[in-house]
Amino acid sequence: MHTQSKFRLLVVRLGAMGDILHALPAVTALRKAHPAWVIDWVVEPRWSALLSAGQSFAPPTDLDPFHRSPEQPLVDQLHPAPTREWRKALFSSKTLNGINGLRRALRAGDYDTVIDLQGAIRSAVIGRLSGCQRLIGEEQPRELQARWLFTECVETRGAHVIEQDVELACAIAGDDLAPVRPLLPVDRAAESWADRILPRQGSNVALVAPGAGWGAKRWPVDRYTQVAQGLLDRGLRVLVNAGPGEEPLAESISQATGGKTETIVPTLGQLIAVTRRITLCIAGDTGPLHLACALGRPVVGIYGPTDPSRNGPFGTRCRVLRSPESRRDHTRRPEPEAGLLTIQPQDVLRAAAELLAEENA
Repeated sequence: MHTQSKFRLLVVRLGAMGDILHALPAVTALRKAHPAWVIDWVVEPRWSALLSAGQSFAPPTDLDPFHRSPEQPLVDQLHPAPTREWRKALFSSKTLNGINGLRRALRAGDYDTVIDLQGAIRSAVIGRLSGCQRLIGEEQPRELQARWLFTECVETRGAHVIEQDVELACAIAGDDLAPVRPLLPVDRAAESWADRILPRQGSNVALVAPGAGWGAKRWPVDRYTQVAQGLLDRGLRVLVNAGPGEEPLAESISQATGGKTETIVPTLGQLIAVTRRITLCIAGDTGPLHLACALGRPVVGIYGPTDPSRNGPFGTRCRVLRSPESRRDHTRRPEPEAGLLTIQPQDVLRAAAELLAEENA
């Protein structure tokens, strides 16, 4: 059954940006192994641009399963699940209607297998909403209670979450899969926007992303400023990415460098387009770093409380800086973790110089 062209798989990985990017190599490996499968995905709408450049969640009517479009190269249909909004008013009529609508859409999908790559209670519940009799998850999911909802549990041994997701994917049809470079959508409007900023070849551009999901992971902005100045002194153009709410960080770097850095406030599609063109990315454990890895761009990762052996750079040339004093801790403290503060700008610039020398060799 698993090799039949009508086999239907539902992937549940709602967010966030880095986590979806970590799931993509496994699902891309499945797509390459089984090009005729129907593969749909449940995702938070804000992250849908990682899977489709289209404006609609409906599947293309003229989709050739062996030659998918550049705008939506991996999945057949996206199912939006705005769970962040639902949690704000769980029992409102709007939320209940949204959940019921998702349930109807998933049941209409008539899936043969659901794979939960999130390992949370809410993702497992969504998997159950599909009515599918086969729900695969990890033996030790992120939220242990989610395990009670799985019909099959897979013991994973890989150190990196990408490797763990591939192990889960192998369980669907008994494949022997390996991580592959993810298929990411091409947004034509975003590519045109990026063309106006950067040439496609020889751009000699570094992307600096000073933000992070919470304060303990955020290297101080004054140190990013020193790194940006060092890169400027080497003759690189320096783009500073400002995600939602991160504009003050980028503005601080711009002011301290005399306006020589260039702040970008891109959409997700535009960030993908720009990242395709950069020479180097410097960031902490955050979405733009994982996007650069997914696109095969060299990265310098600045790590503190999160463990790079589990969710660090993967599949690209990289340098990872992390103090031996740092311990794995996902507590969302507002202040930078102590070990993170032992990393100095010269350490980052040295790592960047090594990668640039390799790029030019």
